[in-house]
Amino acid sequence: MKNFAVCFNPNVAHSVEVKDKLLNILSVKGINAAVLDIDALQDGFDFVFVIGGDGTILKSARFFAKFQTPVFGINLGRLGFLSQSSKEDIEKSVDKILDGKFIVQERIMLRYAEYTAMNDFVLKCSAMGRTSKFILKINGKPVCKYLADGIIISTPTGSTAYGLSAGGPVVSPSLNAIIIVPICPHTLTARPLVVADTEKISVCTDETKEHFLYADGQETLLFNKEINIEKSDYKVKLALLENSDFYSVLSGKLHWGVPLKYNY
Repeated sequence: MKNFAVCFNPNVAHSVEVKDKLLNILSVKGINAAVLDIDALQDGFDFVFVIGGDGTILKSARFFAKFQTPVFGINLGRLGFLSQSSKEDIEKSVDKILDGKFIVQERIMLRYAEYTAMNDFVLKCSAMGRTSKFILKINGKPVCKYLADGIIISTPTGSTAYGLSAGGPVVSPSLNAIIIVPICPHTLTARPLVVADTEKISVCTDETKEHFLYADGQETLLFNKEINIEKSDYKVKLALLENSDFYSVLSGKLHWGVPLKYNY
């Protein structure tokens, strides 16, 4: 690797301070990295450090997926599920990366028209507090009708995001799958679905209402009829430190399987 970049979000607290710290560490090691604002991304790099929360990583990862560039997250947010390093451990992380002690894991994305999502697409009625009728089709064949607040179409990476909060399953990011989770369905028989990532997902809505489609909670568009979602041609390349383990992250950051302590 020769060309490094440091991407940061100036709207995240302490991002400028951490960016300067990282640039200094790289400079001491003889590396002059380019600096990229999250709103002014550009290609031409072999490796990108991303400073910010999961939202910053999602945006940068989607962009660099087109160029097959690995991204490495340094967390400044609340959870940092996609990040590999805290701001306190930057120098140790840089040493490991420069020593080649990391792997690059590919993560699938979803696409609708020109929009892509690393986590999920979320469909909701534009009228707050209103349920909608949704018809789910897979490969053109009707599968289910929902009366619900919305539907989440998620990647395995996104299964630990909104889909988890809505009652969906946790899916290992190594699986090639798409997860479909209804949001607050008005029937006890509506359950999440996990299908192969080769399937083509279509959702029709009640045409009398306008609906929003959210891509990773960052890009929004209006639609009022039908959307077609499938796997993107591009895959995100996440740089992970050696011995990084998905299930350890579940336990450490989401407290998965950790007994609750009650004070009576």
